[in-house]
Amino acid sequence: MSTKPVAAGVSPDVPAGSVAEATRAVVREFLAARMAGDTGRLVELFADEVDWLLAENPAVPWIRPRSTAAECAAQVTDLMEHTVPEDARASVDAFLVDGTDAVLTGHVSGTVRATGKSFAGPFALRLTVEDGRITRHHLYENSLSIAEACTP
Repeated sequence: MSTKPVAAGVSPDVPAGSVAEATRAVVREFLAARMAGDTGRLVELFADEVDWLLAENPAVPWIRPRSTAAECAAQVTDLMEHTVPEDARASVDAFLVDGTDAVLTGHVSGTVRATGKSFAGPFALRLTVEDGRITRHHLYENSLSIAEACTP
């Protein structure tokens, strides 16, 4: 009998490599749905309740507390409404998976529609996938650059 700890939401009968592969697959689906603006698919990928963390920033209209699958999925729509789609850029430099957790790092940039100002900076995104759905979404980004771009 194994004494190795098992991640929450994972059966002890599932080999660790399979858990990481399942996490990677869900995160790839998340990225594809995010890039396509497919909020319906995003709602399916997010758990009913999500541990959502994104530093509050009153100057940025698309940054606000969220916790349900629908609220989390709507963030992509909010972002598209307030930024210039043609100027949006995101690149992933690293995609690390350990069991149910994934961390992506990269760079994001864009232009705020209302002000015409640009923002840019690095980001780190930590996602947790349990039972095939995203239960944690913690995003760390250059909030100062984004706030300055939103301020007239």
